[in-house]
Amino acid sequence: MGGRLFDIAPGSRLTGTLRVPGDKSISHRAVMFASIASGTSRISGFLESADCLATLSAFEAMGVTHSLDGETRVINGRGRDGLKAPASALDLGNSGTSMRLLSGLMVGQAFDSTLTGDAGLSRRPMKRVIDPLTQMGAAIEGSEGGRAPLHIRGGQALSAIEYTPPVASAQIKSCVLLAGLYANGQTRVNEPGISRDHTERMLSAFGIDVERGNRHVAIAGGQRLEAANVAVPSDLSSAAFFMVGAAIAPGSELRLREVGINPTRRGVIDVLLRMGADIELDNEREQAGEPVADIIVRGSALHGVEIDAHDVELAIDECPALFVAAACADGTTRLTGGGELRVKESDRIAVMAQGLTTLGVALEETEDGIIITGNPHAQAFGGGHIASHEDHRIAMSFAMAGLRASQPIVIDDCDYVDTSFPGFVDLAARAGLGIRSRSVS
Repeated sequence: MGGRLFDIAPGSRLTGTLRVPGDKSISHRAVMFASIASGTSRISGFLESADCLATLSAFEAMGVTHSLDGETRVINGRGRDGLKAPASALDLGNSGTSMRLLSGLMVGQAFDSTLTGDAGLSRRPMKRVIDPLTQMGAAIEGSEGGRAPLHIRGGQALSAIEYTPPVASAQIKSCVLLAGLYANGQTRVNEPGISRDHTERMLSAFGIDVERGNRHVAIAGGQRLEAANVAVPSDLSSAAFFMVGAAIAPGSELRLREVGINPTRRGVIDVLLRMGADIELDNEREQAGEPVADIIVRGSALHGVEIDAHDVELAIDECPALFVAAACADGTTRLTGGGELRVKESDRIAVMAQGLTTLGVALEETEDGIIITGNPHAQAFGGGHIASHEDHRIAMSFAMAGLRASQPIVIDDCDYVDTSFPGFVDLAARAGLGIRSRSVS
């Protein structure tokens, strides 16, 4: 065992006003679209995390120049067809968003490319983007089992398709739409469920004509992006840890500023409200095409609820934090339709079940979900050593469990927290969580 550990002291509450870092999903897309747009784009609120910087480095390797103006990223776009062949494989670290979206862009280029990443990314399924891209005429191959690295042969003529992904996924949808920019005809994606719509919103902001209907999105090939300025809101997925922490800790009152509340993302808010959380949305407005608000959360008594597949679609990344809330609620919380949680950075159902069991929570793991019997008493958790399995969202979720623990909690393999939430430890400590990060050899 090596890397960073989190030591979490038991008890406490969260108070004050915080601004969590910029939205990761929107930051990725802002860099990608600005890079293939004509002209200079300015991105404020960009998430300076390992994942998003991997996307930025990939485009830098393809000839895109950028600079910092204060805290604003300035991207000098090369136009739709202006990227240059990279000198080596594009290393995307641990970022599944980077790999899946970039694969859609790279199949439309005139040059060959290879997309690679770390061991964690190399375990994640990529066949779900390889298949539709191949149907469009792309020459793309993965390694055994359809996983990274991905090898792409450039210069292929792409044809538009109508495609229905096997699961609702913003990454699959976005990949196919981006390839559609380089395809002959209109590319249409029919959605089997709700997925994030950041790509559609931002393509429109960059001047692309996007057709949006009831559960479908379509774009015509040959369109060109024009530079745009993007103000990235605070990341709701990052805010979710603090929302859960404040909700479960009596005496908490926390204001989270300028958080994105996109309707395709706000499942965590709605589930917590159903659980009885005291949540208020203040100063609602629109920022660069995305709805934002200040979120005020106060400690309150929670109760168990049913979380179904529709909820999971709208809160896929926030489910680990919701499991912590469920463990503090009065009664039983049952999550169903969560099979996609098993193929994220870790098997999030199994890993959360393992950690919650370590902390004394009564639960039953099912094939596509979990049943958690909550403990509404002041000390809902015991203490213990938690294996995060190098999953940043697992680590941050269990950090918040310390607010209702009777003993210290130690969380290992926390290095990957910086992939989505740089500065998490400092911000959590400022809000009142007893947290310390330390390195072990």
